[in-house]
Amino acid sequence: MAACNRHVIPEDRVMLNPTVPAWFEIPTVDLDRAQAFYEHILGVALKREPMGESELAVFPYGGRPHVSGALIRHAECSPAVQGSIVYLSVEDLRPVLQRAQAHGGDTLVPCTALPGDMGYFAQFRDTEGNRVGLWSAA
Repeated sequence: MAACNRHVIPEDRVMLNPTVPAWFEIPTVDLDRAQAFYEHILGVALKREPMGESELAVFPYGGRPHVSGALIRHAECSPAVQGSIVYLSVEDLRPVLQRAQAHGGDTLVPCTALPGDMGYFAQFRDTEGNRVGLWSAA
């Protein structure tokens, strides 16, 4: 098996890029239902793409250094409210949270101010059973 990276890197070198997330995937049971849910609440179109044994619905991507991700349907991925939480950056989280409730989601954490003018966050459970966060500056 060929090595991924043959370079020797000093142990004291910082390995994390300034933009920490590189990609995210939100598991689904019903990709059609999940795609419709996210398109309704965010007001954007997701692009369907096959990826090996997976099928993805990819969120819009603004190019580097911005990060994107996808909804994923794969036999080894299951929705959950426990574990890591993906936060989606939105212009204003209040209407997105209202749309989530109107389209089958549940509010888990209401709009909450962060300290020091860091913005606001909330969390909801999507139609697949995932805990997903929202963040907005205002």
